[in-house]
Amino acid sequence: MSSKREIDDRFNKFGRVSFTAITKVNDFVDHLEAGKITGTRCKDCGLYFFPPRADCHQCLTSNMEWFEVSGNGTLVTFSRLQYAPAGFEEDVPYYIAVVDFGDYKVFGRISKDVAENEICVGMAMKAAVDKLPNDRLSYVFQKA
Repeated sequence: MSSKREIDDRFNKFGRVSFTAITKVNDFVDHLEAGKITGTRCKDCGLYFFPPRADCHQCLTSNMEWFEVSGNGTLVTFSRLQYAPAGFEEDVPYYIAVVDFGDYKVFGRISKDVAENEICVGMAMKAAVDKLPNDRLSYVFQKA
């Protein structure tokens, strides 16, 4: 008698193109569907992780909890991409950035709603869920 294991491939819905269908942090997609952007925090040593991780590299535990990326952060750096990897060719040009939320930093895209001439290091930004075609989900940074 063989037992068929169900595959949890919720992560397949993340991003314009998903290169990872199966991960230990699939709940990230459920949180996006609920309108929340989340990372993980190690309950043992307190390190924050974004993107979320299932295991802490510092204390080697899997004792993690979810936290919501909320409030305003500060734009630390950004780049304008002229060329894109496979699957993203139609998106260029676009901006990628790192936003500092205090205890953690988040890497992502700047929303196309933010005008190029408004983007500057030090500006206040917030993260927001980005609903893509074909029921796919991601997140972007918007002006706060």
